[in-house]
Amino acid sequence: MAYKTFVDRIIKEKNVQHEAEVLHQKKLVLENIKAQEEERKRIAVMIHDDMGNRLNILSLWLNNLDTKGDELIKKNINGQMSALIDSARTISHSLYPVNLESVGLVLYIEELIANLSNRVNISLHVASHYKKKDIFIEVQLYRIIQEFTTNVIKHSEATKIWIYLKDYSKITALVVSDNGQGFDYNLVKKGMGIKNIESRIKSINAIHKWKNVSGKRSRLIIKIPCNNEFQD
Repeated sequence: MAYKTFVDRIIKEKNVQHEAEVLHQKKLVLENIKAQEEERKRIAVMIHDDMGNRLNILSLWLNNLDTKGDELIKKNINGQMSALIDSARTISHSLYPVNLESVGLVLYIEELIANLSNRVNISLHVASHYKKKDIFIEVQLYRIIQEFTTNVIKHSEATKIWIYLKDYSKITALVVSDNGQGFDYNLVKKGMGIKNIESRIKSINAIHKWKNVSGKRSRLIIKIPCNNEFQD
């Protein structure tokens, strides 16, 4: 009896140690992602606010510049300035969704869809009672959608992507799927795209499942606890 009690105590202590290690690893992942997001945000804001504004001012100045009738020069300069402004905006958005907090997740996803409309058909379905989440969670959800769509465009030859976002009583569900070639998870799980997606899912304490059909589709289902708030 005493021996069994001793063994049970050892097992219990090992379980406690394992749980503590898992929590520690989760904390490290969360801190790492937060640090990355802060650095991305700092650079993105610099590009968006400083470089973007300077380019806009320069563009206005060039529009008022007297080129003595040389419209070709003015047209070329304006074309280059427009391209630079678009490039600055694209780089800023790819680094960090600068305006997501003020605009909201749904509108930001719609902007992403508009930017990709010439490359793939994307439909977004959001339940009418969807409620705004903690900004960290919404940034991660946006990043996951962004990463998924980027991978689809690069690798799957899909013509359509579906995004579903809905609040339930205890969870928020995000489902992203496409009609592309699909993939074997065991063969590609070490790729940076999948790693980035799953790290972000882990950082918001969500659970997920890939439901892929080779040659037909890839589908990612994510469930986030509704009380999932993060403390520093």
